[in-house]
Amino acid sequence: QGVLPRPFPAPAPRLTCRVPSRALRLPFAASEREAMAKARDENVFMARLAEQAERYDDMVDNMKEVATMGAELSLDERNLLSVSYKNCIGARRQAWRAVNTLEMREAAKGPAILEIIRGYKAKVEEELQGRCNEILSILGQELVPKASNEEAKVFYLKMKGDYLRYLAEFANAATHSKCSSEAHDSYQQASEIAITKLKPTHPTRLGLALNFSVFYYEVFSSPEKACMLAKVAFDDAMNVMDSLDEDSYKDSAQIMQLLRDNLALWTSSMHPDGAGAEVVEDM
Repeated sequence: QGVLPRPFPAPAPRLTCRVPSRALRLPFAASEREAMAKARDENVFMARLAEQAERYDDMVDNMKEVATMGAELSLDERNLLSVSYKNCIGARRQAWRAVNTLEMREAAKGPAILEIIRGYKAKVEEELQGRCNEILSILGQELVPKASNEEAKVFYLKMKGDYLRYLAEFANAATHSKCSSEAHDSYQQASEIAITKLKPTHPTRLGLALNFSVFYYEVFSSPEKACMLAKVAFDDAMNVMDSLDEDSYKDSAQIMQLLRDNLALWTSSMHPDGAGAEVVEDM
């Protein structure tokens, strides 16, 4: 009897590894997050270094990178951003005032001198406008929409009001009206949140009241409104100062002293024999 042919073995089942597509992206996503975190830390470190060296343009560039990475800023990062732009733009504001004073003083020396001065003033104005528009864009597109709590939103809306106010300082009539109106709206929006959500002694609320009152005095030329706003903020905080711990007391007391100083200067300037006074802003 013949031997039956051995059957061919059935082919082994083909093994496949079905990995969810999202899992394939995990190593890349993790490395991407690590790279972003590293870049963030490096920029923050360089911003601190630039601050110590008083190179505020460099500090701005570093913090601009951090602010546009898509994540909400920490309290520390937020303060670094504020310090960087305040000093960077503050130096240019001071330069503009100096050149503007020189222009008025030298007006009698003829058109050739005035042309040189005005050309230099235009250069300072261009730098001022560029930096102000830069931080306003970051605030509008990144920081205000991503603010997850009321205190952060008040802080950023106050910043927005500040830099619109700085633009209004040297703007022509049409632009001045637009910038001052937008600054007022930003300060007002911040105030409505601060009054309902933050304690009267909160440094962010007090700093907002300080700068909003400066806005009324300098931009809207309304010393009465400036004094009223500053006095209400000062009195509201004073009524609950005794309940603060030592650290909170110091933070609030510094800003309250600035409010008091401004009140004294503005009240004096409203009298016929009062001398004009220089305004103190926020810390």
